[in-house]
Amino acid sequence: MTYLAKPKIRHPALPRNALGYTHRDYEGAISTLCAGCGHDSISSAIIQAFYELDVPPHKVAKLSGIGCSSKTPTYFLGNSHGFNSVHGRMPSVLTGAALANKDLIYLGVSGDGDSASIGLGQFAHVMRRGVNMVYIVENNGVYGLTKGQFSATADKGSKSKRGAVNSDGAIDLCVLALTLGATFVARGFSGDKEQLVPLIKAAVAHHGAAFIDVVSPCVAFNNHPGSTKSYDYVREHNASVNFLDFISPRDEITTSYAPGERRSVVLHDGGVIHLRKVGDNFDPTDRGAAMGYLEARREAGEVVTGLLYLHADGEDMHDALDTVDAPLNTLGDADLVPGSKALDELNRSLR
Repeated sequence: MTYLAKPKIRHPALPRNALGYTHRDYEGAISTLCAGCGHDSISSAIIQAFYELDVPPHKVAKLSGIGCSSKTPTYFLGNSHGFNSVHGRMPSVLTGAALANKDLIYLGVSGDGDSASIGLGQFAHVMRRGVNMVYIVENNGVYGLTKGQFSATADKGSKSKRGAVNSDGAIDLCVLALTLGATFVARGFSGDKEQLVPLIKAAVAHHGAAFIDVVSPCVAFNNHPGSTKSYDYVREHNASVNFLDFISPRDEITTSYAPGERRSVVLHDGGVIHLRKVGDNFDPTDRGAAMGYLEARREAGEVVTGLLYLHADGEDMHDALDTVDAPLNTLGDADLVPGSKALDELNRSLR
């Protein structure tokens, strides 16, 4: 028997946050994605982040496009505002919503096909305009809904499930976001919730365009040997610029190493994870250094995760346009029709 709805009865002793909400108040419908899909782990991290931040659910607007990733807003923040747009057009719809009402927290969820292919132009403009939002790309390197073709983020030389080799270079969305002016750029891994939750919380608190690229393996089409976006590959090639903890149901694995060092740790299954801490001389506010670091680690075959760049004093779109604080639907005739004198002054300023 399949249950499509969660039971409404809740244990009275469930923990509550500062607003009195339980974890369940930030959940959504039961997921219909493949069992083990990395996207479900990202949904779980989003739920945990907003629960811990004590955000009222009605203060959040979640928007998405088309694809497996764009289905996920159904599975979290069920009491928030939501809009599922067309393929690749989520950024422009979110921009319009943000212009109309700056009081909400805007969360855009997309995929590598939705953002790096048909929506690449939209991604570029929402980053360069500094729209105050959290933009999460659930990146699996394939088009899951159309049976596993390579997406624009698939690494050159990676193999498909059927054995085809990708001959095209990959688009690195973190490097692109840095180039376009995003003031918060990070990369996470769906299998590392302890790192991902703090990244999401920091992005929500950030003022400006915050981008998080989350490597999220597709268990149906891109979790095999030869894939560079599988669970095993990312765990074995993860170079964390901040911190990285591996969670295992067996005995805890721990390690200690100095800034600037690389440490290889053997996991329970025989796999190896490569950790790298940023040296003391690394400036996390230096955009150029972040881009150079990403490229160097990519050439070394490592997947860099963590907070890559932060510009704490960046402006957002509302700062640049000097918009009103009140939501547009609350403005009356006196605000919207100021009269001929104001129109004459405006026309004179444009001559």
